[in-house]
Parts: sequence; C-alpha cells; structure tokens
Amino acid sequence: MRPVRWRPDHLYVNETPATARLRHAVRAVILADDDRVLLCRFSFPHPAVPTGATVVWAAPGGGIEPGELPLAALRRELHEETGLVIDADPPHVWHQEAAAPCRADGYDGVVNDYFLVRTTCFDPRGALSDDELAAEHISGMRWWRHGDIAEYGGTDLFSPRDIATPLAALIAGDIPGTPLMLGL
Repeated sequence: MRPVRWRPDHLYVNETPATARLRHAVRAVILADDDRVLLCRFSFPHPAVPTGATVVWAAPGGGIEPGELPLAALRRELHEETGLVIDADPPHVWHQEAAAPCRADGYDGVVNDYFLVRTTCFDPRGALSDDELAAEHISGMRWWRHGDIAEYGGTDLFSPRDIATPLAALIAGDIPGTPLMLGL
C-alpha cells in the first residue's frame, strides 16, 4: 500500500491494490482538559481483539459508511458512542493500516484515521443503548491517564499497541502537520 496525501473531502485515504478490501474507519483521540484520553473497551469477538486476547482499549469511532465523508462519519460515531458533538473540523493526527485477513469480517485489513478532539471531561453516554453498544462489542469506556497506559502491565491490549508514545506527543502539544503513520 502506498499512502497518498489525505484530504477530508476524499472517501478513501490510500491507494491500495485492486484486490485488497480494507475497512476504512475514523477514530477520535479525545483528550480532556486534564490530559486524560477516553478509550472504549472492545471485547471478543471484535476485529480489534486478536486471537487469544479478550479486551482491546481503543479510541471511539468506527467505519465510514458508503458515500459518507470521513469527518461526517467521525461526528456520527462520536454522537452514537459517546454523546460528544463536535462542530469544528479536528486535526488529522494519526494514520494506521493493518493489512491482515480476518481482522475485520469480509475485509483484508483496516485503515484507521485518528483526529484530535480536545474537550472538557464529560460522562460518555451516546445515542446508542447499552444493548446496541454491546452489539458493537463495546463493553465500557474509561478516561485513562497517559502514565497509566504507559505503565500498564495487565492482560488487556491497546490499539494502537504503542498508543502511549504518540499520545505523549499530543499531550505535549506536538500536533503533526501531516498524520503520523502508526503500526498495529
């Protein structure tokens, strides 16, 4: 896959081989005024949860629907999952590609584009009911401190796995001019 310059008015963010089917998604790095980040707890079975793991903590967000623009998808997902409404276009800070069959049903991999959303701390409660969140394998949400993520020694995973490093840069105010490429 060869990355190309991403523009918010484009549906697809990468050029990929014609045979590859990638699930395109948008996610929000929601940083509260006290520098905590809001993460969703995804439980097995879910494409973000690898075989052998039971939980992955990841930024809220989800798939871009056919014909939907990325920022419109981000606004929809945040409203549904967290209740947060954003008016301004947030900066596009990270880009992640994980080409692996079975990572997402019917796809050869996933492409996640992350946007930085600064806000005051709030109690996340979106438009989706608990049953609807459970159907999306979201089993909870939590505000995490950077140090708690960086020092975490439990069995849960984070997505991206090394979220602590790029998160530290965002907390320090280092907003990239072009999205930072992330690994799994």
